[in-house]
Amino acid sequence: MQSIQALPESSASRIDFILCDIDDTLTRDGFLLPQAYEALWSLYRAGLRIVPVTGRPAGWCDMIIRQWPVDAVVGENGAFVMLRTQFGYDLIMHRSVAGDDVQKRLKDIRDFVLEEIPGLKVARDQSFRWFDLALDFAEDPPRFGMETAVRIKELCESKGATAKISSIHVNTWFGDYSKLDMARELLATHYKLTEQDQKERVFFCGDSPNDEPMFSFFPLACGVRNIEPFLTLMKNPPSFVTNKSHGEGFAEAAGIILSVSKRA
Repeated sequence: MQSIQALPESSASRIDFILCDIDDTLTRDGFLLPQAYEALWSLYRAGLRIVPVTGRPAGWCDMIIRQWPVDAVVGENGAFVMLRTQFGYDLIMHRSVAGDDVQKRLKDIRDFVLEEIPGLKVARDQSFRWFDLALDFAEDPPRFGMETAVRIKELCESKGATAKISSIHVNTWFGDYSKLDMARELLATHYKLTEQDQKERVFFCGDSPNDEPMFSFFPLACGVRNIEPFLTLMKNPPSFVTNKSHGEGFAEAAGIILSVSKRA
């Protein structure tokens, strides 16, 4: 990984889409940092299109698309996208989201994993989710280490589900989709970006293993400094890394992009 300070001016000047994770990319210890939120507004005012790409639930995404300076939000690790319109938002579901029995199937996984790992709990935002199960290993006490997170992932996969580790949760679901799948579908279908456009005009910022598909596809992908403890779990780290961590790191990257842009 190179320092974000090494991002070529020629590359930064072509960026007009900002995709970003939320937890521990814009936040620290659960708080949305003022530097990160102001950076979102600065990018938005400059005319860049902003799309958070998150594992957070539908209920959170409804609030984000209504209240944040964003053009769309991809939620539940790619299950859907909420796209801002003049009168609210359009909801676009991924074609492979699970059917009517999804809650029963997720409940079976929940019961299985919680029995295998005493003390583990589902995430407090679970009641706002439509298509996935979030198992909390690091957001609220009791907190578990990365070895436990890997074990949770393996248990979910043993039941035929997809599972990804974020900085706080292990998210598991049924369906052939990811953050990258839904983000690319949005970029291609709504914004008419070719694959080459996506590689040249899109910047992504994240912090954890569930962002790895995004890091792998987008050449202009950046991790905030707190990504470092997760690098051993990744085969495809981001091209760049910030000097600062969490939301301050996102603001650092945003400042560099804006400094070389005529839109600053």
